[in-house]
Amino acid sequence: MSLLKIQQPIEVEFSAFKEYYATLFRSNIPLLNRALSHVSRSNGKMMRPMLVLLVAKGIAGRVGECSNYAAASLELLHTASLLHDDVVDESPMRRGVPSLHTLFSNRIAILAGDYIFSSASQNASLTRNVEIVEALSLLGQQLSKGELLQLQLQQSGGFSEENYIEIIRNKTASLFATCCRFGALSVGADAETVEAFARFGELLGICFQIKDDIFDYYDSAEVGKPTGSDMREGKITLPALYVLNNTDSDFARELLAKLAEGYTMSDAEIETLIALSKDAGGIDYALRRIEEFRTEALSLIPSSVNDEVREALTLYLDFAISRNK
Repeated sequence: MSLLKIQQPIEVEFSAFKEYYATLFRSNIPLLNRALSHVSRSNGKMMRPMLVLLVAKGIAGRVGECSNYAAASLELLHTASLLHDDVVDESPMRRGVPSLHTLFSNRIAILAGDYIFSSASQNASLTRNVEIVEALSLLGQQLSKGELLQLQLQQSGGFSEENYIEIIRNKTASLFATCCRFGALSVGADAETVEAFARFGELLGICFQIKDDIFDYYDSAEVGKPTGSDMREGKITLPALYVLNNTDSDFARELLAKLAEGYTMSDAEIETLIALSKDAGGIDYALRRIEEFRTEALSLIPSSVNDEVREALTLYLDFAISRNK
């Protein structure tokens, strides 16, 4: 699926946004400038700003400075959180290039992340919209809450679909929800429209994360992580959760009991659980849940949104679901 078709309704606006965003990664401090330059080389597809601009254009037929500042604040917050995550997780690579902390140091990566976090707050303040500033602050809390909730449940054995959805709602879906919220707020949409789009974004983010988690059940160099990498970190995702909680397998029952006591799976157990998740319908169940969330998300796009943007938002959602990495 071509990203160019998704970007088509905002082609001019998105190009202008990227030019503005590039200016935020320059500094007159040489060390910081080198660090920021490295970070900017791995900015990715900028899917989140794209979503902000699409929602703004769909509601108001235009994208102004307020939408650009709001989109920049979100992408900066996301980028800063990745720098900190790489330090915490000791990840040597990010989007195919060495992580900042591996090229410089943990200290410089953390400080650069702090600088980018501050830039996110500054851009939010430039919107002159207190709701946007407040939502950005709440998003930072949610992202941290999601990480801590995941750690807590790994230690306490809260292996249920309800807990899984709550984790990804905070860790991943909150970011997409805030993108849509910012797009609506930045063009002065009414409260009902804001909330409808925020829920659309949340459901989109849930679909995105479930699909991302499915990758863990297949070995692919294109995806960029080995089979079972999430499980080795103690993360039990939806396909395995379904099998552990809904099959009569002795292996599943015994493993679930051990996991509830903080047990760390062996490589052999991970391989067995992956195979069982495929054979016993775990992957199929996860795909069905994605389709259910997709259907609900599409029903939330207001009828007032023009056809071109509606199609782009549908393609955006389908891109998140059908991507192969």
